[in-house]
Amino acid sequence: MTVNIPGSLPAVPPATWTTLPKRARLVVLSAGVSDPSSTRLLADRLAQKSVEQLHRAGVSAMVDTIELGPLAVSIAHATTAGFPDEQLQKAIRSLADADAVIAATPVYKAGTSGLFKSFVDVLDNDLLVAKPILLAATAGTSRHALVVDDQMRQLFAYMRTLTLPTAVFAAPEDWGSAELGTRIERAANELAALVRSGAGSLITEQAWNSYQHEFDSNAARPTQGSTSIDVNTALMRLAAGGAIPRSVYDGEVDSDDSAA
Repeated sequence: MTVNIPGSLPAVPPATWTTLPKRARLVVLSAGVSDPSSTRLLADRLAQKSVEQLHRAGVSAMVDTIELGPLAVSIAHATTAGFPDEQLQKAIRSLADADAVIAATPVYKAGTSGLFKSFVDVLDNDLLVAKPILLAATAGTSRHALVVDDQMRQLFAYMRTLTLPTAVFAAPEDWGSAELGTRIERAANELAALVRSGAGSLITEQAWNSYQHEFDSNAARPTQGSTSIDVNTALMRLAAGGAIPRSVYDGEVDSDDSAA
């Protein structure tokens, strides 16, 4: 039996829930710039352990990695020009298509890397809605241990992600400790469990239109129902202050526009 509460979204019977995934795509986002990078090393360990947990559960997983160092100029250009170049756009699309993200940054002067924050600043506000996010950070001293919860967690809460309860921080003295391995395994278990549950897909499928969205957003939208509005048609782009594509003038209109 399902119950509708006044003012809430319609209750959804379990029989209509998203089928549990058999494949998963994880994206590692690393803001480490040194070579070798301790931030990248931590992110890779988290990704490897997450893939192992998913495989044990019968979920085939693949990992893509976005290194922000080579994208630094593209990120700066997007910040000033207001739009990404082709290289940065490819990274943004990779995030949009991810089933889960491992976000790792070095900590400088009691704050996240400026490169990391600048990258997040150029993302669409709805790009990461309901995506499982595992937070990780490295630093030269344990005095920065609270940066993950004090800054990163708030940042991704603003992006409306499903941020995992366990975040992983590593200072130089942590690398040889058994405690770091324990935290990595616990965080990987949480990530695998959340991916296996299909919770992110269920949230977006049932509540996507209740979130605030941007025109021409890169967010990977769920399959549209009859009550959804496609904001990427030519007419909607024009209403948002954009230009109608030349193909429309030549008589080739979007299928949704022609049906209007």
